[in-house]
Amino acid sequence: SAKSSREKLPVLVYFFGGGFMAGDGSEHRYDGESMAAKGIVAVTISYRLGVFGFMAHPELTKESPHHASGNYALLDQSAALRWVQANIAAFGGDPKRVTIAGESAGSISVSAQMASPLSSGLIAGAIGESGSILGALSAMPLADAEKRGEEFAKAMGAADLAALRAIPADKLLEAAAKRGMPRFSPTVDGYFFPQSPYAIFDSGKQAHVPLLAGWNSEEANARAVFGQAEPNRENLQKSIERLYGENASAVAAEYLPADDAGALQAATDLASDRFIAFSTWKWIDECIRTGGKPVYRYYYSHPRPGARGAVHSAEIEYAMGNLEGNKAYAWTDDDRKVSATMQAYFANFIKTGNPNGNGLPKWPQATSDNPVFLRIDVETKAETDGHPGRHSVLDKLSSKK
Repeated sequence: SAKSSREKLPVLVYFFGGGFMAGDGSEHRYDGESMAAKGIVAVTISYRLGVFGFMAHPELTKESPHHASGNYALLDQSAALRWVQANIAAFGGDPKRVTIAGESAGSISVSAQMASPLSSGLIAGAIGESGSILGALSAMPLADAEKRGEEFAKAMGAADLAALRAIPADKLLEAAAKRGMPRFSPTVDGYFFPQSPYAIFDSGKQAHVPLLAGWNSEEANARAVFGQAEPNRENLQKSIERLYGENASAVAAEYLPADDAGALQAATDLASDRFIAFSTWKWIDECIRTGGKPVYRYYYSHPRPGARGAVHSAEIEYAMGNLEGNKAYAWTDDDRKVSATMQAYFANFIKTGNPNGNGLPKWPQATSDNPVFLRIDVETKAETDGHPGRHSVLDKLSSKK
């Protein structure tokens, strides 16, 4: 950490996860102390959530000088990045070396900030842990988002924006969380997102900065595909037919294993892709294609003590060097080894835009003709994607282009 304001240390700004419905920058797993000990100025921020983070409404659009509404969570983050530019030097940080990072909704946020012209020039690097705006909580057209806002107002018995504003905040929060209420998501508002994030990345208009991103080995459980059926090859075939209809044969060609022994892992992979891994791949792929800067892809496969796979969010304490703060697990030397490795890669990337460094297994860049990734585990090593067609087929079936 900085000893004086004269130092120009690299900066990490971390966005918490929680599906844009929950979470807080104060959670211990996001604590920046361990990163600060590695010569980084670490900043964790909070942002508005749920109805307050994303509700759009025609009256909100009308009163906005930008004729936009929704995306308040993302605007909070963008304001934090502007604050960092203006103030971080006083804390010994270098405003020209700001890396943004986050997990789940935080990772979706990182991809969103990369796409927005409002954050242009505010970031020097990006780290995404499981999730992107390209397929996980995608941005919806403003008119659709405004309709949801009107539905919510109607459900609250509020005839207009003034009536909504007269309702106490805790009542709005409580009501918005109820089953059957409209869900709020990012919006193609013409301001934060001048066009859809897909179009922005496709045409290379995103921030051209190095990207380090990946996902975990069990982002979702195989049960999300099998339901209660026995996990074998035949039932995976049936599940794919149920999920993909006329496109089932194309998906089955990529995901069906040779025998029953591979069915559980294949279904776990498919469930993970459907939940959040595919969107992370899509972001990585777009940045390789149009970003013009190095891209480093990882696959995190180290389970917490007692778990079968590396579930969604399991890597956060490891990456940020915060294992000891989580008393729910009996951490072992293997866990500490994985944490030291992952954090070292992150710290190197924050400092230089390249995760490689002394004493670490080589992490090659992912390129269009080399879908290489780093498997992070007790034995960390580079591997080549054995199933590149899986994401390609999901990409072809993806309705958002």
